Amino acid sequence: MDKLLIRGGRRLQGDVIISGAKNAALPDLCAVLLSAEPVALANVPQLQDVNTTLKLLANMGVTAERRADDASTMVLDAGKVDNPEAPYELVKTMRASILVLGPLLARFGRARVSLPGGCAIGSRPVDQHIKGLQAMGAQITVEHGYIEARTPAGADGQPGRLKGARITTDMVTVTGTENLMMAATLAEGETILENAALEPEIVDLANLLIAMGAKIEGQGTHRIRIQGVERLHGLPLAQAHQIIPDRIETGTFLCAVGAAGGDVTLRRTNGDLLETVIDKLREAGVTIDVGADFIRVQGTGRPKAVGFRTKEHPGFPTDMQAQFMALNCVADGTAAIHETIFENRFMHVNELIRLGAKIEVDGHSAVVTGVPKLSGATVMATDLRASASLVIAGLVAEGETLVDRIYHLDRGYDRMEAKLLAIGADIERVKG
Repeated sequence: MDKLLIRGGRRLQGDVIISGAKNAALPDLCAVLLSAEPVALANVPQLQDVNTTLKLLANMGVTAERRADDASTMVLDAGKVDNPEAPYELVKTMRASILVLGPLLARFGRARVSLPGGCAIGSRPVDQHIKGLQAMGAQITVEHGYIEARTPAGADGQPGRLKGARITTDMVTVTGTENLMMAATLAEGETILENAALEPEIVDLANLLIAMGAKIEGQGTHRIRIQGVERLHGLPLAQAHQIIPDRIETGTFLCAVGAAGGDVTLRRTNGDLLETVIDKLREAGVTIDVGADFIRVQGTGRPKAVGFRTKEHPGFPTDMQAQFMALNCVADGTAAIHETIFENRFMHVNELIRLGAKIEVDGHSAVVTGVPKLSGATVMATDLRASASLVIAGLVAEGETLVDRIYHLDRGYDRMEAKLLAIGADIERVKG
């Protein structure tokens, strides 16, 4: 099992290229199931979760080819899908695998999808996905760990189409919004999604679907209207869909520079995607200059402690809570952090304490009192974003920090240690 060895205390200097967004790439990859024609995607990040999704799609019969001169550009072809099933062996490490359910049901009239796994950061039930698809006419049972779904048979005995419906989810759910939006593109009639999530990744998915011929309005608002069409077409290389930059990777590097100090320019990113995080970093005393496709971040001196409360977009993202907590660990002052999205997302706290952090947890809140310095130690990553917080803490800790179980990090960060090494961090991957 690979580990990261970090020798802290170095300022960061230089440029970092931000990769495509994991949380946009995964639904975009699943969306290719909606068309029998090849679909080209650009800015696909090289992540373990992407590799897992590609294996899942290949198991169904989807072919995928990366361009030889640009590994971030892919052409996928779902024209010969013959196995509309997502087995447990391929989805147990990734909750986003549920995103194949809507496209499979919409195009093929049947699907068998294992209940997903992923980071143990809290409950993320799929009942809203099921409720929405049932409102569109799907017949669904859950047994033996699998979701079995079918559309009612037509007059010819073949699977019929889903029916448009007005769907109001009981909570704001990102993957639920994405799954139902994809399913609705091939449904008969109009579907209206109420209480839809607002995340930029949903807008990215909608833009891909529209480019494939879908009729969608209202993406980025709480009401999305989809007029179903009979088929979606593909996208040739010349019209490849460009996946948006990863706002969480961007925010992670911003926090790293804010904590460790330095002067770094993040390229191929978009400050509009994480305005709340940038505002909080500026409040912490970090200097940030946002350009059209870059963000320059300068960390000079010890940051100031800043409290926040995680919320659905456009609030402070839960996926940035751990990284900002790491910055607060070495900040001047005391800050309260309130986690409102997931009930088990403070698992990194005990590992940060091993490095010398002063943190007290009370239910869904944590109070962080900054210390002048952290001390290197061996720590264990417990989930994707927790692993990033430990890397940030290791960058500022005295001595050596060894981060174990970094397979979590590889799920969502595109060669993070290589990018940090290029801007002056003393970091290396230790093969297990």
